[in-house]
Amino acid sequence: MEDNKLKNKNVETYTADMVKAIESDKGGLIKKIIHEEEEHEALKKELSPDSKKNRAFMFISIILIILALAALVFLIFLNQKINTVPIMPQFSSIIFADQTNFLPVDGLTKEKIAETISNQANNTKVKTGGMEGIYLTENQKVIGFKQFATFMKSNLTTDQLSLISDNFLLGVLNEKNTKDLFMFLKVKSFSDIFPVMQNWESKMLYDLHGFFGVKLSPETNYLFTKSFEDGIVANKNARILRDNNGQIVLMYVFADDNSIVITNSENAVSEIILRLNSSQIKK
Repeated sequence: MEDNKLKNKNVETYTADMVKAIESDKGGLIKKIIHEEEEHEALKKELSPDSKKNRAFMFISIILIILALAALVFLIFLNQKINTVPIMPQFSSIIFADQTNFLPVDGLTKEKIAETISNQANNTKVKTGGMEGIYLTENQKVIGFKQFATFMKSNLTTDQLSLISDNFLLGVLNEKNTKDLFMFLKVKSFSDIFPVMQNWESKMLYDLHGFFGVKLSPETNYLFTKSFEDGIVANKNARILRDNNGQIVLMYVFADDNSIVITNSENAVSEIILRLNSSQIKK
């Protein structure tokens, strides 16, 4: 009994002390603690997954995650069906051309390449008096002269090819009644390239006949053994192969110390020299 009385007395004393403490809490510290505890409890309720607001947020988040995954799967599936857009091949034009075309020659034979170029030249859409540049590509990359020489099975040696720039131009001049094909080469120098070109003369027509429309036949056989002769075209030194009627079958003209035009058209030579001089003046 005495123990119970002692406990009750302690409780009463503690309660009384608390009352006194609250009443004497002039700074409101205890009230502040109680208020913070109430705010903490309210925050716990607000953050609880059981609250309506948080359940709505969770539901929306799950939906968004599902939509994102679905979009990702769709894009992966779609990407497998989209064809790659070919990248425009990079090149540096030697002279100004009114129009430029790129012809893929992947896997084509020499004869088929010549036919492809001839067809492009004969069907050019460039304006009359205009020039179209023709670039050959393999694996979507513009091929240089060394690779072109390999395709056409040229008789030029590796050492001779080293004197010719890889940056060359095939093209066509659209005259009123003709489509004049040409090849424009940049070379190291006149003195270096002259003996190379003279040496190539005996095989040049054989290497290039398909590009310039000369067919192998009993009527044309003599052209493949006939010698080139000196000439002047557009006031430039030239070496010319003529048929028995005096018509130009093929020629190469030294447009300047570093440029050679191979063609069968005097008009093409004149136009190229005009454009070459114009580009040099602008520089």
